[in-house]
Amino acid sequence: MTPTTAHAGLDAVILDYNGVIGLQPTTDQWLRLARTALWPEDDLPAFQNAFWNARTAYDAGHLSDLAYWATVLGHHPGARRLRGLRDADTDMWTSIDDHVIDVLHQAHESGLPLVLLSNAPRHLSDVLDRRLWRRLMTHAFYSARLQVCKPDPAAYQHAMNATGAADPDRVLFVDDRDDNCHAARHLGLRTLHYTGHPTDLAAALQPPN
Repeated sequence: MTPTTAHAGLDAVILDYNGVIGLQPTTDQWLRLARTALWPEDDLPAFQNAFWNARTAYDAGHLSDLAYWATVLGHHPGARRLRGLRDADTDMWTSIDDHVIDVLHQAHESGLPLVLLSNAPRHLSDVLDRRLWRRLMTHAFYSARLQVCKPDPAAYQHAMNATGAADPDRVLFVDDRDDNCHAARHLGLRTLHYTGHPTDLAAALQPPN
């Protein structure tokens, strides 16, 4: 894959999903999930701690939906509640930033290859693959399918190989987590630690003068 004329400084971009394309969950969405879990609403921080403590293994595909939620709750949720938990959980991660999508549309139309690299469980991965914006991506890699999460170097290697770029310094990695960006820099990638400003992303994708 060769660099485009419009983006002579970049051969490709590797993008995180949540916190870049996807918006962070609202308090109302967290409360909906907690209610579905029958967790006391006045103890939301404890619920969030339980949620995140088992999340890496779930995102990496090492836990099934049932095993994950049984770990979070400390008991088997039952088939009906399990479906409700999975649906409410997935719903929290599917709102997108339309301004970021506009920036990515412009990059895509210019011919700049875009690759998605996201820590996400299997069901969410399947849902994201059906979204219209997914067509902007030449490839999409999800941790549950790779069986490894960022910031493990193996996760980045899959995305880097897909870009076809010979020089990692000509590939931009965009993520809202500094530890993920640090790991990418260690592999020689350019990075943008995204902090919620689409104008920063647009500037990073501008061709050199």
